Amino acid sequence: MALPSDLDEDAPIFAIAMAAELANMHPQTLRQYDRMGLVTPQRTAGRVRRYSLRDVAQLREIAVLSNEGVSLEGIARVLELQREVLGLRRRVRALEAELADERLTRLGGRVFAAGERGDVVPLAHGRRMARRTEVVVWRPARVHEAESDVEADRPRTVRRRRPTAKKPASD
Repeated sequence: MALPSDLDEDAPIFAIAMAAELANMHPQTLRQYDRMGLVTPQRTAGRVRRYSLRDVAQLREIAVLSNEGVSLEGIARVLELQREVLGLRRRVRALEAELADERLTRLGGRVFAAGERGDVVPLAHGRRMARRTEVVVWRPARVHEAESDVEADRPRTVRRRRPTAKKPASD
């Protein structure tokens, strides 16, 4: 015999009388909730309602909300939002699994660095930007100099020379 924890929550196993008893409701209330779409049980070939454990739990939740003063329209909205949240949680879990798979299968991660003009440049994992050894000197324009305004405001690039080994002095 199967234990209650081993049962499929969505298996349609309870007739309306048993589901009403488990939910502590009248069978007519269950019929009304079915017509309203609050709890929709599965049907047999002969159109007999069969309730699952999940349906009974939902009936109990409806009873709690109703006892707290929530209207049937409000209960319908709460149940709709709960179904939406459940679907979104499933989607998030699927996306997280997809992301984890992508991270495992991707060769190296993407790394970003600042480009010469300050733009974002993608780099392969483990690579670095080439270091620039240039020094930029800015000289403000002077009024009495003959340089044009455009030339005066333009920064000049000066390349550094690498130190060279000094030759020994000959005697």
